[in-house]
Amino acid sequence: MDELLIRTEGHIRVLTLNRPERKNALSASLSAQLCDAAVQAADDPEVWVVVLTATGDSAFCAGGDLKDMRSNDRNGRTQRTPTDGAARMLFEVVSEIPKPTIAGINGAAVGGGFELMLCCDLRVASSAAKFGLPEAKRGMGANWATVVLPRIIPAARAYQLLYTGEYIDAARALDWGLVNAVVDPAVLDHETMAMARAVAANAPVSLRRMKETVVKSSTLPIATAARLNVGPNPYTSEDRKEGVAAFVERREPQWRNR
Repeated sequence: MDELLIRTEGHIRVLTLNRPERKNALSASLSAQLCDAAVQAADDPEVWVVVLTATGDSAFCAGGDLKDMRSNDRNGRTQRTPTDGAARMLFEVVSEIPKPTIAGINGAAVGGGFELMLCCDLRVASSAAKFGLPEAKRGMGANWATVVLPRIIPAARAYQLLYTGEYIDAARALDWGLVNAVVDPAVLDHETMAMARAVAANAPVSLRRMKETVVKSSTLPIATAARLNVGPNPYTSEDRKEGVAAFVERREPQWRNR
């Protein structure tokens, strides 16, 4: 069975973790496949939005495969720090997709699965989902979450999740600003794709410009950030001319991604 399912709907690339029997845990092979798929989606000019989701209804992703890790420990294989490996870290690759990314969270997102969710720009969660970082209970580090989580939710909330290792439910995740929406499990796929279509209906040049500016300006003073010129320039693009013309002519725009 393929560990990663890939499909394309219009300008939306959907990547689906497919290890439901292991709660979609990140094996080495699944991580490598997801890295490759993320790079391919980033490079494909016909892909304007990327959706990341998973099969089953119990887990979005249980994080690193602890059974594999235990086997490696028994065989004397060294466990490396996430940023100190031969290959690029999965979370880095997914977070650097230069296009809008959306996570459809069908179940538990814990440990590395929680960190994978953080790599996406928007997050739609099933009301049955739960979220947690149990690394402190396993003697591990949550390397990515310690950096990214305090940039998404208030630091005190981030410390609480990191220090206690306790889980929160979808309602609290929404209240804390960790997810954008919570929906009934039966309509999660529909609502996630509806959000993806709403994003993909807009000018891809503008979307890439916005994402790159948000990312690269986050630590800069406002006066410096406002003068950044990163990503494609929508102001001089064909899409900008088409968007104006379509509005004046009262029709849907036909984006050309340039």
